Amino acid sequence: MKIAFFYAKNFEKPQFDAVNDNHGHDIRYIDAALNSTTAPLANGCDAVCIFVNDKCDAATVDILAAGGVRLILCRSAGFNQVDLAAVKRHGMTVMRVPAYSPESIAEHAVGMILTLVRNLHHQYNRVRNGNFAMDNLVGFTLAGRTAGIVGTGNIGRATARILKGFGCKLLGSDPYPHADMTALGMTYVERDELFRQSDVVVLTAPLTPETRYMINSDSLKLFKRGSVLINTGRGPLIETKAVIAALKNLETIHYLGIDVYEDEAGLFFENLSTEIVQDDTLQLLTTFKNCLITPHSAWLTREALNDIAAITLGNATDFLAGKPDPDRTVKLP
Repeated sequence: MKIAFFYAKNFEKPQFDAVNDNHGHDIRYIDAALNSTTAPLANGCDAVCIFVNDKCDAATVDILAAGGVRLILCRSAGFNQVDLAAVKRHGMTVMRVPAYSPESIAEHAVGMILTLVRNLHHQYNRVRNGNFAMDNLVGFTLAGRTAGIVGTGNIGRATARILKGFGCKLLGSDPYPHADMTALGMTYVERDELFRQSDVVVLTAPLTPETRYMINSDSLKLFKRGSVLINTGRGPLIETKAVIAALKNLETIHYLGIDVYEDEAGLFFENLSTEIVQDDTLQLLTTFKNCLITPHSAWLTREALNDIAAITLGNATDFLAGKPDPDRTVKLP
């Protein structure tokens, strides 16, 4: 199968090449992100492989279909960047990677929590500058605190297991509660109640119409004073300007850690160190001492890269054999 691999990064090519030795696909790496302008680069290919910041809207899908593409391979769990109605109209198929080393993202989320509540990033910078004073470094312990997990899929459950080890009381919010979380001691509550009770809130939910901007000016009023908010799910779960206002007045949340950002396309995954970043909202957020931002890197471990490559190329092989895995095939509207 000929696969146009868009937004190809050097850190992922070796894993895909190694795994492809067992599949024999013709992978054509393309540095550019997928959109309606770059879509013709896939002409003559059977499939495209895309990531979260590629743009696979209706216009792009039309061009891909005209060029012979039959399969869209998302090398991610999310697929909200794909216009499914357009895909259905052309009789195409979308396949994804439902789970890849969920512990990678969970460990990153907990690392962000510890960094914020113990001021590790500030201590690192101080010591490098010869400042060994302890003023303004007082943090708090996680033991005995209440941690709320919004979205208890694979990543949320992995996060809960780690936080349980720190001695946290666990709350969960999910339309489909998991028995193993209940057995772990998690109590499922409504989302608003989770916000009210939690000292730490971790968002690992998918992006849906119901979850978009779940964190907004109204819901932020429910949070405890001094609480921590972490987002390793999807950027638009948070209304960024509302969070900025909350971080300024410090009446509810005091700490924010985000690995995703609602307008990250064209920013995250790029080296813009010699340019002026044009996103004023993100630039403002980077100046906050109580905010930690990572560039959508929570998943970036050797284990996750290998899982993504194996599942993605396995999806292509299964599709070619006429036996696509239903659990990895996106249901079309």
